[in-house]
Amino acid sequence: MTERTISPEWLKEEQRRDWDAAALGWKKWWPLFEQCASHVSERLVELAGVRPGSRVLDIATGNGEPALTAARRAAPGGFVLATDQSGEMLAIARERAAAADVTNVEFRQIDGENLAIPERDFDAIVCRWGLMFMPDFAKAVREIHARLKPGGKFATAVWGAADRVPIVAIAAEAVRKIAALPPLPPDALGPLRLADESVLRGVLAASGFRGIAVERRVVEFVFDSPESFTQMRVDVVAPFRALLERESADRRAQMIAAVIEGARAFAAADGKVRTCNETICFCATR
Repeated sequence: MTERTISPEWLKEEQRRDWDAAALGWKKWWPLFEQCASHVSERLVELAGVRPGSRVLDIATGNGEPALTAARRAAPGGFVLATDQSGEMLAIARERAAAADVTNVEFRQIDGENLAIPERDFDAIVCRWGLMFMPDFAKAVREIHARLKPGGKFATAVWGAADRVPIVAIAAEAVRKIAALPPLPPDALGPLRLADESVLRGVLAASGFRGIAVERRVVEFVFDSPESFTQMRVDVVAPFRALLERESADRRAQMIAAVIEGARAFAAADGKVRTCNETICFCATR
């Protein structure tokens, strides 16, 4: 039997559908998520050298970060163009910008690998936890390089290895076993895809970036209970929710129980689930 070839275009369309489907979940959880992760946005904006008057591009902005953080830092006189492939996620970002009265940011629905924008004069480009989901992330990096001014900076964050990112890894293998799913291929699109820092470091160098620097930070996510953690997983991880929907009631119950049990291992005496997750921040100069 010939193995079916999955095209990059199909993968990107699947990603867009997944993020659109998860948008309401992200709207529900973004206050908790940003409370815990805002320091990563702040650091990326700092690494990229954003200052008053800067022109900034944010790729794969999702619910609007680090675009809103960058827009505040770029004022007065600066501007942020925030892009994402998901129209539903951008709708949340626009709501957040309006609620925060941040007016120096524009949102456009654009594929991060194919930046269909005329601007090539950005002082800084940022991307928080987005490159891992792009089939040809090396092309995205080349596009980024081409849109920076000479001396402009690119700063991005990716997640570390599975054993250092429990918010992603908790019960992941247990769920796959219950569902009888085959192992994921090594380069499968997903949050842990760029955990080996040498991969992105090499792509940055090959794309013409210089002065590449890497640092690791810890992002602690706190949930009220194992059940709350599990509900977050259902709400924001569209492939997991789709898997639950197509399984039998018995298997669904087993999967939910597996995630709750996995999260319970991270619960403190107060019952709250605390996960410390490693993110890897890169900064490079054109």
